[in-house]
Amino acid sequence: MKPERKSTTGRAVGGAVHQHHNLSKQGLLERAFTFAFRGLVYAQIWEDPVVDLEALAITPDCHVVTIASGGCNVLSYLTADPKAITAVDLNTAHIALNRLKLAAAKHLPGYDAFHRFFAQANRKENVRAYTDHVRPHLDDISRRYWEGRGLAGRRRISGFGKGFYKRGLLGGFIGMAHVVARLHGLDPRDLLAAKTIEEQRAIFDAKFAPVFDRRLVRWLIDQPASLFGLGIPPAQYEALAGDDPQGISAVLRHRLEKLACGFDLADNYFAWQAFGRGYGEGPAAPLPPYLQADNYDAVVERADRVDVRHANMADYLESMPDASLDRYILLDAQDWMTDAQLTRLWREITRTAKPGARVLFRTAAQPTLLPGRVPDDILGRWYYRAEESLDFTARDRSAIYGGVHLYVLK
Repeated sequence: MKPERKSTTGRAVGGAVHQHHNLSKQGLLERAFTFAFRGLVYAQIWEDPVVDLEALAITPDCHVVTIASGGCNVLSYLTADPKAITAVDLNTAHIALNRLKLAAAKHLPGYDAFHRFFAQANRKENVRAYTDHVRPHLDDISRRYWEGRGLAGRRRISGFGKGFYKRGLLGGFIGMAHVVARLHGLDPRDLLAAKTIEEQRAIFDAKFAPVFDRRLVRWLIDQPASLFGLGIPPAQYEALAGDDPQGISAVLRHRLEKLACGFDLADNYFAWQAFGRGYGEGPAAPLPPYLQADNYDAVVERADRVDVRHANMADYLESMPDASLDRYILLDAQDWMTDAQLTRLWREITRTAKPGARVLFRTAAQPTLLPGRVPDDILGRWYYRAEESLDFTARDRSAIYGGVHLYVLK
């Protein structure tokens, strides 16, 4: 990637994250986060697409607008047969990853090659498959990104031959968490040996829970910068810390407990990524919808319906006509925003929304963050589906968010 494109990403992310003076403590943290966020953050997105698809109730006439992130959910939404998906993101690495996935879906020679590339993502054959089948169909900017070299001096595309899900800011965070666990005599992969949820619970209580009482772990958790690897900026860290009277350590322990014990491992690929650093091996390994064999033909057939844009969500919405869009997925981006940014975003969502439109987003803390921050004349036009939102939160297998929230236009 050319240096000027990284600078563009930094300015775009900074505009969303920077809320304090650059020489204040919070300002320095915000700028450190912006610097960390310039490269690949999420090799895999950490929002549950099964919950999303149920909440969004996508129909064939829907135009879906979503933040792209790692692209897993963008491609998974294709299984619901929408008319169109517009995926926007401020991070140019995420844009390149989304375009790589779409080109691979359309041009790799069959499901086995597609599965090997993204479900295994650690085979040398993937690099050759990129050269032979995907590279000729990538745009110039994405091609330069994947064939450019990272900090280690290797071409970025080589990550698909050596364990792509260990890459990126999140992959590095999970890797460091494994190192810290081993320093305390714990191998996170031990959890993956469990055969039942009861065994998962027993392993967590005996081996994982005590680690949160260790001095080093508590000190690390108390440093906001240590959670940059989860894509958590300083403002979101504060919201997360306030979600439990016992502080951030208790919040993270409860979230990890849900990830480890709340769902059967046979159906939770998020747990496999966290504890095993991949999707697992064999035909029974759990996978996101876009990588499941039964959905392959639909994803390939509908891939051309996705438009990936390097843009701010509010900027994109301002370019769209009144009452022209149906579904909006904001991930957790609103946790970063000021009241003015939230108001601008929701004014444009409300203007562009068709009757019955749905908005889905997540928050680090449990409550929805909109009341009192978005003017009543805007928010009053939306129903908040409170009971459904609680249910979606409970069933989100990624387990890292305090709330999953659904709004429906009145």
